Amino acid sequence: MSFKITGLPVDEFRPLFGLGDAELAALGAVRYTATTPIGFPCRITLRDAEVGQTLLLLNYEHQPADTPYRSRHAIFVNEAATASAALVDEIPQCLAVRGAIALRAYDADGMMTAAEIAAGADLVPIIERMLAAPGTAYLHAHNAGRGCFAARIDRN
Repeated sequence: MSFKITGLPVDEFRPLFGLGDAELAALGAVRYTATTPIGFPCRITLRDAEVGQTLLLLNYEHQPADTPYRSRHAIFVNEAATASAALVDEIPQCLAVRGAIALRAYDADGMMTAAEIAAGADLVPIIERMLAAPGTAYLHAHNAGRGCFAARIDRN
């Protein structure tokens, strides 16, 4: 089962890049500077930011379906992002290096149908199996620890 993992659309966040801290605070967002090579995962590029790069931490509605599973959570977006990632049959760096990723399967109505937790390096067979299940429309990946939305996964 071929799959595609996509980052969030950069154009959705571009108006926030470069805003002052007070302007960001008024929007409920905070600017961070990456201090470690792992720990600041951009949801646009699907890569951890390099030390010294700035990211915005903001609340994002990643599951807008009008169901009990409607959801929003904190995400990082790198202010240096210029394009959204799109990887086919490949696990992006920001997932692969993490010890626990929660995969959640949804049907076409946005109802969760299954969920599993696995190490980032072990996701491929689980993604393939979950996408092959009848009724699965798409998957969401989340960091299992903090629960942050990580990426959307679709059939390719």
